[in-house]
Amino acid sequence: MQSSAKTVADYLKAIPPERLSAMQKLRAVILKHLPEGYEEVMSYGMIGYVVPHRLYPAGYHCTPALPLPFMNLASQKSGIALYHMGLYADAGLMDWFLGEWGKVSLKKPDMGKSCIRFSKPELIPFELIGALCERLSVPGWIALYEQRFVKNKSRGPSKK
Repeated sequence: MQSSAKTVADYLKAIPPERLSAMQKLRAVILKHLPEGYEEVMSYGMIGYVVPHRLYPAGYHCTPALPLPFMNLASQKSGIALYHMGLYADAGLMDWFLGEWGKVSLKKPDMGKSCIRFSKPELIPFELIGALCERLSVPGWIALYEQRFVKNKSRGPSKK
């Protein structure tokens, strides 16, 4: 479910009241803990955290006109979703996350390849999400991204 909002402020205005507080808190945690260089934008109809073209001119390999995506935050029909491409790209990071999750929750996380779904906003492990945000710097994400996803190595090295 994608929003047509052009700004993060407009996106937040459209969130159901019962979910707004958790979305605002999750966004604040992300902004506090995200390493320097990432930028918050609207991306794919969600709040996105990206590596801007000024840091990675090649952009996203699927659509080079777009900046390199890293994380997205969305209010969806069934709850809040956090998409973290590092979890998809790095098995070690996923193992770390699942191990830490077990320390804060007795329930198994509701996850896809890069998606963590929260059907109950009151059960979001905000501190764990903050720690997850801190684990991949912009240069670290670019290196991992190029290693895992960029097929055409002739594009040359990134400018870090």
